[in-house]
Amino acid sequence: MAFIKKLTGTRLFLPIFCLFLVLLSNLIKTPGFFEVTLKNGVLYGYIVDVINRASDLVILAVGMTLVVAASGGTDISVGAVMSVAGAVCCFILSGGQQSVNEFQNPYLLGVMAAIIAGILCGSFNGFLVAKMKIQPMVATLILFTAGRGIAQLITKGQITYIRVESYKKLGSSIPGIPIPTPVFVAVIVVLLTYVLLKKTTLGVYIQTVGINPKASRLMGINSTMIIFLSYVFCGLCAGISGLVASSRIYSADANNIGLNLELDAILAVALGGNSLGGGKFSLLGSVIGAYTIQALSTTLYAMGVSPDQIPVYKAAVVVIIVALQSTELKRMVKRLQTERAAGKKVA
Repeated sequence: MAFIKKLTGTRLFLPIFCLFLVLLSNLIKTPGFFEVTLKNGVLYGYIVDVINRASDLVILAVGMTLVVAASGGTDISVGAVMSVAGAVCCFILSGGQQSVNEFQNPYLLGVMAAIIAGILCGSFNGFLVAKMKIQPMVATLILFTAGRGIAQLITKGQITYIRVESYKKLGSSIPGIPIPTPVFVAVIVVLLTYVLLKKTTLGVYIQTVGINPKASRLMGINSTMIIFLSYVFCGLCAGISGLVASSRIYSADANNIGLNLELDAILAVALGGNSLGGGKFSLLGSVIGAYTIQALSTTLYAMGVSPDQIPVYKAAVVVIIVALQSTELKRMVKRLQTERAAGKKVA
């Protein structure tokens, strides 16, 4: 009994339990959900698709976790920043043309330009939030609104196609390696972020600033710089995710790359047991939350649910999951248990 109580009391229990329930529902409804086959040297299957498609969201969730922890706010512009990064990369690689069959400029130049574009967008958001003290959602609403317009300006309002096999590898797979490339990108981002937070004092600083910015300043921590850096890092993650998404469709589609992913990233952080008010955070929890959301989306598609109806089902499930993690619900349950125990003693 004590072991079960200790297990259920851990921060990651509910995120893992929710992911388990989603996967279990797949096993019941779609018996072949966990079947994996190897075709042309590449792994295929529903579960592989979940892990692959969740890679973009995992990368975004990593950046969003730090933003939420440091500022107690969210960055709702990450989807638009993905679009900008994809547009910048394709514009450079195509040399401004609508469709090309070979690179007009070095591939690394396009990748670096996309990452720099993401960092600049994150710096803009960070300046508004950290220095100008604008509420995070309002500050990031600017790029949320204008980001796709900027991407449209870069691509001249058209979809830019890069029909080069080497460009597609980042979003698909490398010959001879059965695991999709986006999975490796997500793992590298998560591991590097984890090492950065654990091997330096940055993780502690982010938590301290998120809990109490004024107290952290009195302790000598530059809270303004910490919040600014968290948004810069979130922009970097959005840039990387935009590269993966663009490579997946070998084009820059300003209207669709990263569409609504900012909402899924925020939900992933919430499902991971992180407080949206800032402070302590769990990077692993956010990653689990991202896979839970993607597994839910794949489940609904497998069940034949219309794409237009999926947000309704997803919202209903997310409300239930978030409610289960609510501290107020835990207090209510504890209060009921106390009252029941008191009633038994009186009886």
